[in-house]
Amino acid sequence: MKSDLKINKPLVSVNWLYQHKDVTNLLVLDATIKKVTSNKLTNESVKKQLKDARFFDLKKVFSDQNAPFPSTCLSAGKFEQEARKMGINKNTAIVVYDDIGIYSSPRVWWLFKLMGFTNIAVLDGGFPAWREAGFSIENPIAYSGKQGDFKSKYQKELICNSENVFVSISDSTIQIIDARSKGRFYATEPEPRAALRGGHIPNSISMPYGSLLENGKMKSESDLIAIFKEKNPATKKMIFSCGSGITACVLALGAAMSNGTSYAVYDGSWTEWGSLHHLPIEK
Repeated sequence: MKSDLKINKPLVSVNWLYQHKDVTNLLVLDATIKKVTSNKLTNESVKKQLKDARFFDLKKVFSDQNAPFPSTCLSAGKFEQEARKMGINKNTAIVVYDDIGIYSSPRVWWLFKLMGFTNIAVLDGGFPAWREAGFSIENPIAYSGKQGDFKSKYQKELICNSENVFVSISDSTIQIIDARSKGRFYATEPEPRAALRGGHIPNSISMPYGSLLENGKMKSESDLIAIFKEKNPATKKMIFSCGSGITACVLALGAAMSNGTSYAVYDGSWTEWGSLHHLPIEK
């Protein structure tokens, strides 16, 4: 079986993955985390994974444990070190999924893009779609193989911090878009994190990440194009925000599928913005 698979699209189907499952440079990553609004990791009573998948620990390994806010990106050097421990190489082709369908897997897709790695796609529908198709699953197996030679090439234009966002509020060429629910955006429902202010970044607009999904899968390319055209008719550069930087990446995935407009993800997102009382909010 060939070992030079190149993935030229940000999203692949379970049938595509099944057809390419024996390619030697293909690696499947399980990026499952629990929803911040749920106490359960998954609906499964016993954790299962796709055959030969490796668990990508988004919370405890691939987030900065010393940062004040959750899900903070690792440095390029630390990311490279941890990716190599997983056996990831410069020529690896990666498909990433999660147990919910489309939730945390786009975050991992974006992280690799941030590190300059493009040979990666999200599995549309994730574990539920794979299981529904009747393809093989197994008990999780910890990776114990050799180290890879992955190399980070940090793409700083794909990420922004609170200072960048604050400046962008008054920049007419930039549109800030929030992936949280409308209730959280307008502060009509509480934030899931205690003591966090409610509301949204001034001049931002609401685009709940669920509006890009249908039955646990991404909507069609034509639907996504229409959604982004309605929300961002002037095709401004977009900054995506959410609760802690996870579902903002669902919007980033949708943008990559629908148009060529440049975007960045606000890594601290509302957990940071709502915690810093010198920053302005709207409700």
